[in-house]
Amino acid sequence: MHIIRYPDPATWPELLRRPSLPAADLQATVHEVFAAVQSGGDGALLAYTERFDRVRPAPLVNGPAEFAAAEDQLLLELKAALQHAAQNIRTFHAAQAYAPTVIETQPGIRCWRRATPIHRVGLYVPGGTAPLFSTLLMLAVPAAVAGCREITVVTPPQATGQVHPAMLYAAQLAGAHRVVAAGGIQAIAALTYGTESIAPVDKLFGPGNQYVTAAKQYAAQLGVAIDLPAGPSEVAVLADASADPDFVAADLLSQAEHGTDSQVLLITTHEPLLAAVAAALERQLPALPRHALAAAALANSRAVLVRTPDELLALSEAYAPEHLILHLSGAEAFAERIETAGSVFVGPLTPESLGDYASGTNHTLPTAGFARAYSGVSLSSFQKHITFQQATRAGLAALGPVVETLAHAEALAGHANAVRIRLEKEGL
Repeated sequence: MHIIRYPDPATWPELLRRPSLPAADLQATVHEVFAAVQSGGDGALLAYTERFDRVRPAPLVNGPAEFAAAEDQLLLELKAALQHAAQNIRTFHAAQAYAPTVIETQPGIRCWRRATPIHRVGLYVPGGTAPLFSTLLMLAVPAAVAGCREITVVTPPQATGQVHPAMLYAAQLAGAHRVVAAGGIQAIAALTYGTESIAPVDKLFGPGNQYVTAAKQYAAQLGVAIDLPAGPSEVAVLADASADPDFVAADLLSQAEHGTDSQVLLITTHEPLLAAVAAALERQLPALPRHALAAAALANSRAVLVRTPDELLALSEAYAPEHLILHLSGAEAFAERIETAGSVFVGPLTPESLGDYASGTNHTLPTAGFARAYSGVSLSSFQKHITFQQATRAGLAALGPVVETLAHAEALAGHANAVRIRLEKEGL
């Protein structure tokens, strides 16, 4: 990790810059693949999967039969762990539902809001270097709780051409209807346009690399809603003299192992921690099976020394991290000051891994600074919220003249007339 001591605030934007691919290259590839899938359907989807993933899916679409077969292949311990995680995720997201509340804004005028499910959703689950069944649960469980009618999962196939059995079991457990063995731009394009085997969706969900994020953003231009820009994963760790360097290093590595384009950021007020964490990283890194990926991510990452807790907070807020871990004395009080982050892990006994898998919160979160304006996936992400209003005769009599005045002031006589004609016919 690159170490920066007491950086001038004027240098923060460059200091906090994420690694990225040239935008023009991303867009050209996205446009090419989308055009091919739009015209070529399943054939193009298969061709690009063979080209990018070097495997031909078999079968392309997995359903109840494949789900049942996958269940028999898993160890009881893994199935129990998946069930436990799914239950916690279901509990947390089900608690986000609310009953419509009718508000009388003035006598005779009633207004209310009701949530209805998005009918067809497409869930992107990365799987290029590992089967991320945790992400499948994070997306499919709240989709099922929300009542989505068609839940389609897309995920890259293994080298065998098949979807990992844990992914299929998780899909069944969560309530997904089908799993498509395809990933990357081509999978997003298939969900956008539809193919012979895949129906187009109303909204796209899920994290991915920069190509997948660019593909989702292009799909949004074509009229398909997306959850949020969720690209390469990242973490910021805030630490002071109370921090355990082994815990801090483990947290940094747990994020870095996602991939070479992941980024980790350590911000501390305690200079001796820099060397202690570096030593801990050297001890822990070689033991990780994905140590090469983690090492590459660390090469793009930084450790920053600041003077005060206020600077610690200010630098974190400027970064707007996807994940934020607090290795701080008084972490709970500090957490109350945070306004910009995807998800916060409070105190030394709360590793990011808990939220990634099974605490119940959602791990599909805004990256690349989008936490300044976006929230992570929640139950409401899978819902539409419709407003209703109803006027009584007395309510129309009281509010109608106000609306007429406003409509005439905007030179919208038709709006005023829609009120006036009712007032006259009702003798008001």
